[in-house]
Amino acid sequence: MPERISVFGTGYLGATHAAGMAELGHEVIGVDIDPAKIDLLRRGEVPFFEPGLSDVLRRHVESGRLRFTTDPQEAADFADVHFIGVGTPQKKGENAADMRYVDAVIETLGPLLTRPAVILGKSTVPVGTAARLADRLRDIAPVGDDAQLGWNPEFLREGFAVQDTLFPDRLVIGVDPQRPGRIEEAARRVYAAMLERDTPFIVTDLATSELVKVSANAFLATKISFINAIAEVCEASGGDVIALADAIGHDERIGRKFLGAGLGFGGGCLPKDIRAFMARAGELGVDQALTFLREVDNVNMRRREHAVELATRVVGGSLSGIHVAVLGAAFKPQSDDVRDSPALDVAGSLHLRGADVRVYDPEAMRNAAAIWPTLTFADSIDDACRGADLVIVATEWGEFKTMDPVVLAAAVGSTRIIDGRNCLPSQEWIDAGWDYYGMGRHSG
Repeated sequence: MPERISVFGTGYLGATHAAGMAELGHEVIGVDIDPAKIDLLRRGEVPFFEPGLSDVLRRHVESGRLRFTTDPQEAADFADVHFIGVGTPQKKGENAADMRYVDAVIETLGPLLTRPAVILGKSTVPVGTAARLADRLRDIAPVGDDAQLGWNPEFLREGFAVQDTLFPDRLVIGVDPQRPGRIEEAARRVYAAMLERDTPFIVTDLATSELVKVSANAFLATKISFINAIAEVCEASGGDVIALADAIGHDERIGRKFLGAGLGFGGGCLPKDIRAFMARAGELGVDQALTFLREVDNVNMRRREHAVELATRVVGGSLSGIHVAVLGAAFKPQSDDVRDSPALDVAGSLHLRGADVRVYDPEAMRNAAAIWPTLTFADSIDDACRGADLVIVATEWGEFKTMDPVVLAAAVGSTRIIDGRNCLPSQEWIDAGWDYYGMGRHSG
């Protein structure tokens, strides 16, 4: 039976979740304070790039199953289950998460709840947040204890967010064991279609549900930085990090996923989440438990500087006046997200060191230009690479991975390429006469 659902926040998480819930058959209203964004969504347009999302969203806007508003009262009157999908960015000058947007949802929605309601938080928050918000909700909601809050962390991958919303690998629901209320029941109704497919459904206390998400991100970040640290050793010793990763990846205890050495991780989740996790551990008096994450972060940031240093060395010791083509600006393929993007960071650093940088990305050009307006942005691979002294592949988009080295050689000024994501068939490029430089690999 369809539920009446609201989703507060219409960014990467919120808009995708709202569209996904409509796809599951529910009646959904999305809420945001940005009128321009709401106008776009009402027209069935997505204000960011996420494969497959525009089709799902447009279909359900047109059917009337999905609508959007800036009025929280409309959402309170309409929905019985409310999701929190707003951002928790890093505070300026601190590692801690900025909770003002999550808090604002409770402060805004709580006083409007005049009938029983369940709120499920999806935003990534410091442990202890849900319990604090549940207490606050009971204090300010007219229905008191009938306004119930649980936590339902998201595990979306940008580029696969629609699939991950509709076909998750697990569902985690956090409830207060002393006040379980109707939260699990409401979640089971919302996710009934997934439960029919035997999707794992894990009910925990509130703290555990919050820790699940940040622990998962910390583990993935650690795995990526581990292989990047090994890449540094490979470069110093003559080893090949790809062959090494293939070998250790056959161990089922380790696995091959997330063992791709390169420029490191970025985006709006992993970097800020591991920093917020460290900050929260410090507040709890267990900061030593997560000190290893400082080195995870340090290794990750060092990869960007390493790429710039490698570029400097490859072109002879000075970047001044050197034409560098940077292919990629998004932090990962199938996304236009440039938040904390290693690709864009490398391009900006090269530019500041005097290089003539031309950037091309299939989807992230507008967002990149908003952050680095002084960079030059090209219309295509050929436009970026024409006359280049050095080409750097910084995001592993499919069209970069399948470039023809012979064809590209005719366009550039010098056949030198840095494979910042180890995504190119290196021998093909070497055989075509290129000076190929991988990350933690033999160069030719």
